Amino acid sequence: MKTRKIPAVFLILAFALGFVCAPAGAEETQPVFDVITVQAPITPPIAGYVVKSIDQAARDKAQGIIVMLDTPGGLDLAMRDIIKAMLNSEIPVIIFVAPSGARAASAGAIITITAHVAAMAPGTNIGAAHPVSVGVGKMDETMAKKVENDMVAYARSIALKRGHNPEWVEKAIRESESLTAEEALKQQVIDYLAPNIDQLLAQMDGKKVVVSSGDITIKSKGARLNYKEMSLRQKVLITISDPNIAYLLFLLGLAGLYFEFSNPGAVIPGV
Repeated sequence: MKTRKIPAVFLILAFALGFVCAPAGAEETQPVFDVITVQAPITPPIAGYVVKSIDQAARDKAQGIIVMLDTPGGLDLAMRDIIKAMLNSEIPVIIFVAPSGARAASAGAIITITAHVAAMAPGTNIGAAHPVSVGVGKMDETMAKKVENDMVAYARSIALKRGHNPEWVEKAIRESESLTAEEALKQQVIDYLAPNIDQLLAQMDGKKVVVSSGDITIKSKGARLNYKEMSLRQKVLITISDPNIAYLLFLLGLAGLYFEFSNPGAVIPGV
């Protein structure tokens, strides 16, 4: 029985076609990072926005989420809601204090050290995390000491878990100490100093972090950035929850009640 030999040129063509038509799944997928911006005091609406953004990024199978942070601080309970979401996140949460001129003060400093990756841009600062009372007068000495000690223990445990400097964190709370971005990097308060997100992605590629499911390696080289915008509802809630705006609305409400009681039946001032 005779067999025909297949010309070598056809074998080469068949191999080339098989290579070109290989399934797309065989190629390594491009990593994606969600990016959100927080430029406001840490309030319950801000906490809700950050927590929902972390959950959504995890559901979308993003490689991680980058939070561009610039805050003077905020409320303890709102800060703790964000921190709990970060500590229990299935994906890396990267806090990037940026752009130049931004700050992570007070509650923002504790949030930054909680990040799987903490980074700052040149010309930014972090610290001044001493707890203060808001709207209830000055705390007595015993209560102030209890609040301070509680915050120190809380922040130190987080810093130790993330590999950030616990001694400096304690100073930031007890003595309101602050650092520049360069000093923060030198004292191991943060992981990276980067002028922009692209530089940050290049620096943290290959970094090993611990998420809720275990150890993972961040793959950020050539990543695609998915910028997320706040909804109109979130923008309105965040605006009116700003302490300055909220105080003005409170005064306006008191004035409306006064005019309503002075002129019963006017309706509009009371409403």
